[in-house]
Amino acid sequence: MNKKILLSMISLLAVLITSCSDEFLQDKKSYDKYEESLFTNEQQTGWYIDRVYNDFFSGYKSPVQTLVGSYSDEKTKLTEEMGGISNWVNPQMNITGSDKTSGYYGNPLGATAGNYPYTRIRNCNLLIEKVDSIGKDLSPTFRNTSKGQMYFLRALQYFDLFRTYGGVPIITTVQVASDVDVTVKVPRATNDQMLVQIVKDLDSAAVLLPIKWASVSTDYGRMTSAAALAVKSRVMLTFASPLFNKDWDNSSNQRWLDALKAGTDAETKLTEAGYGLVGTSAKDWADMFLVDNSFSKEAIMVRLCSPGNTLSDNNSWEKSMRVTSQSGGSGVSAPKEMIDLFPMADGSRPVVANGYDDTKFFLNRDPRFYRTFAFSGCKWGTKQNPNSTIWLYRFITKVSPKIALGYPDTKANKTGSPVVVRKMSNPNADETSAFAYSGTDIFEYRYAELILNIAECYAATNQLDLCSEYLGKIRARVGIEKGINNYGLGTFADKYAALAACLYERQVELAYEGKRFWDVQRWMLYNDDSATGNNTCALLGLTPINGTCRTGGYWQGINTSSTDPIPAAAKAAIVIDPDASDFNAQLTALSDLFSAYLIRTEGIEKIDIAMDNLNLLPVKIEFKQNYYIFGLNKNTLSTNPWLLQTKGWEDIYGTLGTFDYQE
Repeated sequence: MNKKILLSMISLLAVLITSCSDEFLQDKKSYDKYEESLFTNEQQTGWYIDRVYNDFFSGYKSPVQTLVGSYSDEKTKLTEEMGGISNWVNPQMNITGSDKTSGYYGNPLGATAGNYPYTRIRNCNLLIEKVDSIGKDLSPTFRNTSKGQMYFLRALQYFDLFRTYGGVPIITTVQVASDVDVTVKVPRATNDQMLVQIVKDLDSAAVLLPIKWASVSTDYGRMTSAAALAVKSRVMLTFASPLFNKDWDNSSNQRWLDALKAGTDAETKLTEAGYGLVGTSAKDWADMFLVDNSFSKEAIMVRLCSPGNTLSDNNSWEKSMRVTSQSGGSGVSAPKEMIDLFPMADGSRPVVANGYDDTKFFLNRDPRFYRTFAFSGCKWGTKQNPNSTIWLYRFITKVSPKIALGYPDTKANKTGSPVVVRKMSNPNADETSAFAYSGTDIFEYRYAELILNIAECYAATNQLDLCSEYLGKIRARVGIEKGINNYGLGTFADKYAALAACLYERQVELAYEGKRFWDVQRWMLYNDDSATGNNTCALLGLTPINGTCRTGGYWQGINTSSTDPIPAAAKAAIVIDPDASDFNAQLTALSDLFSAYLIRTEGIEKIDIAMDNLNLLPVKIEFKQNYYIFGLNKNTLSTNPWLLQTKGWEDIYGTLGTFDYQE
């Protein structure tokens, strides 16, 4: 959301509170009343729109957060990207009750309108329904762009409701709450009905909105025709995927063909308008995330954040990822499963046969590895210390009467991994404020995702050469050479290998951008389940996530020492800088340093705790089949008794639901 949008919203509140327009706020609480003059004035209508944006995106402060309106990192923590056992991957829990399912749907309407999905939908409906009739004196362009933004946001909200719950009631008018009016008792929509409505709204937005806004200073960050076309590709891809498409394995399935067309149509129109992949190197790739309140051709949807402490609109990611030696938080420890995931420098898979050594994980990796992660010796600058380096190791200072640990810095970096995430970090971030007021913008949708969507559709429709070509675009722009093995992609044996390659590339390219859970969900990669016909892991040759665990580990001194085992002069000679001309030599020097002084260890019993643990005991992930799509919450079912509960979930009486989200 544009920084100026939030300022407009604050202005709106000030005006409404200090003028006769305070009746608007009071009337809004009644849900069926409003001050119609609101839409006769462009300024007030603009304030209304800005407030809707705020309700949708004010909570979006980190790229690992998902679900419009609520925004949390819960989904990301269910993937390989972050460790920690929550209820949804806890093997000791089997959740089926409506009182335990997600509350994202929202609570019953009360005295005030909570910021829930259907409140946000209602606010979109209000403008769409009234702006043409009440605002007939407004300019046609203003009315069209106003409606276009509301169509887009409504589609975005219905899409997040759909991929959380499956079909939900589709409401496109401003309803009046009633116990006797049967027309408000709208049933849950089918899969096809949801698709039709969401696509219809996106198509309307694409017609009414500009491909780019004319004024970057005032309108950058608002929704555009480009965003509507790109999100349509994301929506169509989701509907074509196995979770919602029983016929997904048919290469001629119409949903895949429609998703492919949506993707290529978006690619054509966005490319003509100047959108595209940024740069030709990994440095360009990393720097694109630092574009601040100005157009980037990679950014299709961007959440603008504000620096300083005057607005509660900061990016919280910088603070969470920075380590304690830099006055940050505790850092975002990367599980070994993520460290071992990224390709080798030539694009080949990181396996022993290709020269991969997981104890020296930092050698000869994909260029994106060094821009996604930081490890001991890495240069990771700040505004105050542009040449700052970090060290993530420890040493045993004594073993009796109990083991004690030491660290190389007084602000000990007690991370649970020898690697932390640095992607989307700003080298000019302010360390003096402990990174609390980052203004680095968040890219919600990048052009790279659109290219990956198209590649996946080519794979699913058995057009393997085109799939390979599109994946190659992603790798070529970060500096991976095509070589004799096609950027390390090789030749796909069949469409299943191509689909697996697409999902793999998404893991790498879109890591820590809030996308991985949705890929895992729509392909049902936690498990195979014969009872439901879920066999995608077997067909794609992938290991199910269930039965695995996120693991950490440490670099640790070889011998017990009361002081730092690595001489200060030896560390001072190490600066791992991927922009340096002697970068590979730096990595070799780090490898030699580690060999001389440190060992890799998974930990020490009773001191170290596995990333995935219960009561300090390691456990393995178990995500149940019914969790892919949540059931409706007890509150929702109690106040809307005509709604059917989802299969695999109990209603308020303990009876299993009958609503099939695949139908």
